[in-house]
Amino acid sequence: MKKIICKKEYDTEVATLVKKKTEGAFGDPKGYEESLYIMPDGSYFLYTNGGEESPYKTEGIKRMSKAAADEWRRA
Repeated sequence: MKKIICKKEYDTEVATLVKKKTEGAFGDPKGYEESLYIMPDGSYFLYTNGGEESPYKTEGIKRMSKAAADEWRRA
């Protein structure tokens, strides 16, 4: 997935997956996934996707600071 945020492109195809968290099983309407990525330039983003009753009803990308990414990884 690609998304432009503040004139910067974030792309799961060129980024490196750092860590992935899943909640629920595949097909669970309340289930979702969060995947932390790092771009070649060192910037981080969180890819999210989930079921109809989850916090992430559609695919999304949220940029993250290094500090926020580090905190997310430890959680």
